[in-house]
Amino acid sequence: MIQHIEISDLNLRTKIKNAEICFGGNRKLKIYGILKCSSGKRMKRENRVFFSSEKEAKESGFRPCGHCMKTEYLNWKNGLI
Repeated sequence: MIQHIEISDLNLRTKIKNAEICFGGNRKLKIYGILKCSSGKRMKRENRVFFSSEKEAKESGFRPCGHCMKTEYLNWKNGLI
């Protein structure tokens, strides 16, 4: 997990371009989603974290976003995950 406030914008763009970062999350709400999610783009920089994989996000205790990851969210909500 990489916190947005601990990484420079240039380094962040490089990691996204090289597919080292694939998901973003809200550290306070414990929600993760895809990087293009409009809900994720609205969060404060100090609350934003990044993950290299969905597995890493789940292992950190985050749940899927109900906006950009509807199927995964419904599976989580219904206890299928």
